[in-house]
Amino acid sequence: MNELELKYGCNPNQKPSRIFVKNGDLPIEVLSGRPGYINFMDAFNGWQLVKELKEATGLPAAASFKHVSPAGAAVGLPLDETLRKIYWVDDMGELSPLASAYARARGADRMSSFGDFISLSDVCDADTARIIKREVSDGVIAPGYEPEALEILKSKKNGNYNVIAIDPAYRPEPIERKSVYGIVFEQGRNELKINEELLKEVVTSNKEIPDSAKIDLIISLITLKYTQSNSVCFAKGGQAIGIGAGQQSRVHCTRLAGNKADNWFLRQCPKVLNLSFVDNIRRADRDNAIDVYIGEDYMDVLADGRWESIFKEKPEVFTKEEKRAWLDQMTDVALGSDAFFPFGDNIDRAYKSGVKYVAQPGGSVRDDQVIETCDKYGMAMAFTGIRLFHH
Repeated sequence: MNELELKYGCNPNQKPSRIFVKNGDLPIEVLSGRPGYINFMDAFNGWQLVKELKEATGLPAAASFKHVSPAGAAVGLPLDETLRKIYWVDDMGELSPLASAYARARGADRMSSFGDFISLSDVCDADTARIIKREVSDGVIAPGYEPEALEILKSKKNGNYNVIAIDPAYRPEPIERKSVYGIVFEQGRNELKINEELLKEVVTSNKEIPDSAKIDLIISLITLKYTQSNSVCFAKGGQAIGIGAGQQSRVHCTRLAGNKADNWFLRQCPKVLNLSFVDNIRRADRDNAIDVYIGEDYMDVLADGRWESIFKEKPEVFTKEEKRAWLDQMTDVALGSDAFFPFGDNIDRAYKSGVKYVAQPGGSVRDDQVIETCDKYGMAMAFTGIRLFHH
């Protein structure tokens, strides 16, 4: 089969719609559901990301995509008890490495991952399928599915959940094309391999980047390779913890990603972990409540009594001073950027979220200012020499 007709394109009025290849067969098989145009855009971008993460680290990888940018990406490192709790998998027993990768990818930014499309580097196992089954999601792409996992996924959404198998041996043509306003654009595929070689030119006074930080920097850079530009990515412990995508100003990307990284860490504070929710609260409502509790407008919620429909008892206010004291404990965070930082203000903002290691292309007329700002905070920064724009 060399083409697949779709229900419609980006929007219901955009018909006809299809995916196709000119030579050979499509490298995918739809095992359940009817994926749409945006589903496939997310699926193919996400598949490339997790495939490269697996190749670069040797670990199973997962990504959670929304609107052609990742909300989260991670490799399959074990979860400690705190992470198990904030990712809502503390009731599931020991998880497989692939399931741990998806729990991390989904859990880093649960607000953005709501209704995601999932990409898995390895054959989907039952552990991973059980996590997917209970989350709000549009579909999943993987190189295969264990029989039990496929049955679990086929039962989701009354049998309409989108399950796609992709041939892991598929290799696209070296030239890629797309049409905009009837004009065909053509370019060579971005086949750049992201590995430790890109981190050799450390330009700061601090030259020490430990192996664990190198993995996090590689994760951030591979994630950025498939994120709508401008973009920056904060990473720690084998996963992206904050992604700022599609902003016109780089410092706005850094602020957005930094705020998401802050929320990820604030959710680990005992004051948040110990919140007591009403029985049978929906997962999305619980996530929204935590986001509001961490946010600046929680005093309004306390004042108008809305907390009574969410919490068993009135939570104490999480003060600005308490939040800052907790965030000051976040350290050794890695930060990647898809293009150079034009000003040191990006580094100033990164420092507030515990960044110690930075990878960016370099090449700004103000590189000296950016390096000086890193030196002020004792950060180690590598110039990769490679831009990673993705559009």
